[in-house]
Amino acid sequence: MHRGLPRQAPGSDATTRHLLSLCGPLPERPRALDLGCGPGRSALLLAAEAGAHGAEVTAVDLHEDFLDELRAAAADRGLDGRVHPVHADMGALPHPEGSFDLVWAEGSAYVLGFDTALARWKHLIAPGGTLVLTECEWTVDEPSADARAFWAPHGGLRSTARNIAAAQAAGYRVLGVHRLPDSDWAAYYGPLAARADEVGAAAGSDPDPATAAALAGAREEIAVRARHGHEYGYTGYVLRPVTAGDGGAWPARPETAADRAAVRAVNLAAFDTPLEADLVDALRADPAWVPGLSYVAEGPDGPIAAHALLTRCEVDGVPALALAPVAADPAVQRSGAGSSVVRALLTAAKERGAALVLVLGHPDYYPRFGFVPASRFGIRAPFEVPDEALMALVLDDSVSVPRGTITYPAPFGV
Repeated sequence: MHRGLPRQAPGSDATTRHLLSLCGPLPERPRALDLGCGPGRSALLLAAEAGAHGAEVTAVDLHEDFLDELRAAAADRGLDGRVHPVHADMGALPHPEGSFDLVWAEGSAYVLGFDTALARWKHLIAPGGTLVLTECEWTVDEPSADARAFWAPHGGLRSTARNIAAAQAAGYRVLGVHRLPDSDWAAYYGPLAARADEVGAAAGSDPDPATAAALAGAREEIAVRARHGHEYGYTGYVLRPVTAGDGGAWPARPETAADRAAVRAVNLAAFDTPLEADLVDALRADPAWVPGLSYVAEGPDGPIAAHALLTRCEVDGVPALALAPVAADPAVQRSGAGSSVVRALLTAAKERGAALVLVLGHPDYYPRFGFVPASRFGIRAPFEVPDEALMALVLDDSVSVPRGTITYPAPFGV
């Protein structure tokens, strides 16, 4: 059914290039490992474009037909000296520790499971190297019963926020997250649907059991996407293993009622006065509170080490979110605990459809999350602040950014 098709999962050359751009600087000729490479679209692009002179790519798959397609395509493009197809199980690879600068897995990590893939492939990554993988996820808070029933036999899906938390817990720093566009699904399902029609026509009214099962599976998958595609999608992750002092291994999650005393304690420890701790408590009782947008980061032995909060505000009457406070226990400051909880919180806000986040903070800290001076959008505080200290992050660039003065919730006292 899949032989000769351009892709074995949603994707595109544009998405591969974008994920590659999120990796940051690479060696001039990086050592790349493409896992579950299929016919090798990603492997060929990496060999041609990764690093200054293209990558040396080891391309792994269990299907020899796909590897043969890759060998032929690499030869046609003059890349056969840089692309090395290998017939192997991506869950039991023989390569020694630190063999690759770039480990790549578009549409294949689900075979092992997201968490298992993160664990098994980590040792293959050289110091400073990067893991890129895509994973199918829920894009709505409450998926329909039909969508859940379809994905349940495949292990079910999680949200982006949960997968980010899993990556952090596995000892990775999240360098980038990218939701694949609908066109990437069309690039996969268009050829697959045409192939199903061809196979069905050739098989006639009485296909053999294997062909019938393959046709039914492909057609069901395409039909479920047509009905429920707004409920799930593929997301690309660009991850880097945490090194000593990097601090990315702080799992972050929404706070629970049981965390409230610990959240207050972290805010009391982080600031010179109880104002921030009192602000959090006051916001919990205010209409500006958004359930699920108060996040905590846990330390290696369990205690809460950092906290970050988003609450409702407005810019000239248009809804936005205010990031405040952000607190880390002084014992773990500069370890990355604060960064982990902020990244997870912003991801959760984006997943909920938030368009704009505002923060008043240190201009050397918040730009790492994508914040820029709010004055670029014509946004100002209701009081005098240095221009560089008031910052904005646009989470949805399809929505117009409002201009005007911020209106904070009453507990802020401004």
